[in-house]
Amino acid sequence: MKSAFKKLPSGKHSIDAGLLFSVTLCAAISTLLIYSITYNKVLETVGSSYWKTQAFSMVAGVAAAVIISFIDYRKLVKLWFLFVPAALALMALTFTSLGYRREGADDQAWLNLGFIQFQPSEVLKLAFILSFAHHLSRDEEEMNKPLHMLLLLIHGAVPLGIVALQGDYGTAIVFAAIFAFMICSAKISWKYLVAAPFVIAAGVAGMWFFALSEFHKKRILILFHPGTDPEYIEYQQDLGLAALKSGGVFGKGLFGKPDDYITVPEIHNDFIFTYAGQVFGFVGSIGLIIILAYICLKIFGDSRVSRDHLGKFICMGAFGLILSHCIMNIGMVLKVAPVIGVPLPFLSAGGTAMISMYAIIGLVLSTYSHRAVNYNVFYDEDEED
Repeated sequence: MKSAFKKLPSGKHSIDAGLLFSVTLCAAISTLLIYSITYNKVLETVGSSYWKTQAFSMVAGVAAAVIISFIDYRKLVKLWFLFVPAALALMALTFTSLGYRREGADDQAWLNLGFIQFQPSEVLKLAFILSFAHHLSRDEEEMNKPLHMLLLLIHGAVPLGIVALQGDYGTAIVFAAIFAFMICSAKISWKYLVAAPFVIAAGVAGMWFFALSEFHKKRILILFHPGTDPEYIEYQQDLGLAALKSGGVFGKGLFGKPDDYITVPEIHNDFIFTYAGQVFGFVGSIGLIIILAYICLKIFGDSRVSRDHLGKFICMGAFGLILSHCIMNIGMVLKVAPVIGVPLPFLSAGGTAMISMYAIIGLVLSTYSHRAVNYNVFYDEDEED
């Protein structure tokens, strides 16, 4: 019988070119969109530095992803005792005088170090995926024992709790999604899966009654009662929907007149999909969604060909991260999800976010390039070697 798995040539470094190309295509489109926003003076606060930062971050991100792809992910996870404390220390600084709240945001989740401003949770995402993958791979056979499951739950709760304390509930949901996809890809007992909806419901109820402010509650409730507060909570989403619709089928093009485009707060960042809709129209918007879906499917596919469970867990963490970002961001723009400040991967403006996303893609590329076998769906198991 011919195996469905075929050995890779010894010493040859392979890379998932389709994945790297698709994320870089999104980053290039992002740079073009932000340049267009600057050129058309759609938002006066967005100057030329934004698209230049985005372009630089794209180039730096590609370099970082390729470099990481050459490093064996099994060696990287062994350095968890270095990068986890560093990520937690950066998060702790947001609760000091170095932490600040960006204009228009309702969370203190950023650090201002003078020469750079960035969101430490981007670093924490990377650290969590690596450390939790390491934890799962070491404990998978014992994970269904109560004490081991408790330790896994604590591991997942720590980063989620920290970002929730910052008031960054969108990122807290992202961490929950990463945890869920990673732990469900392990040998978890069906008993925990049956209990999970009840635990989640209790957690949501606790957040609703004891953690969320009245403003956050209104953001959620308004989704069920549209049109009841159009000049306040609904204002940004209503503008976003109007901007998205104004692009028609094929869009208005990248370079028109300033009056041709509808200005939406954070149009270069969390609401960049609304500008893509204006520029590229319905066809272009669907095209972007297809590219993002392709990225998610490629990452999921790479998890299937990883040489071990550690690589699979890393890929599933990246899959959960990017999928949750896409669903929440586009849902927010379409007014089927509340505004919770979750950017669109590889498209929203932000240098550190771009580079950290590329670093996570680099981890996926590492699992792909260091896989022991090359899976090919066209090999027939019934054929002779």
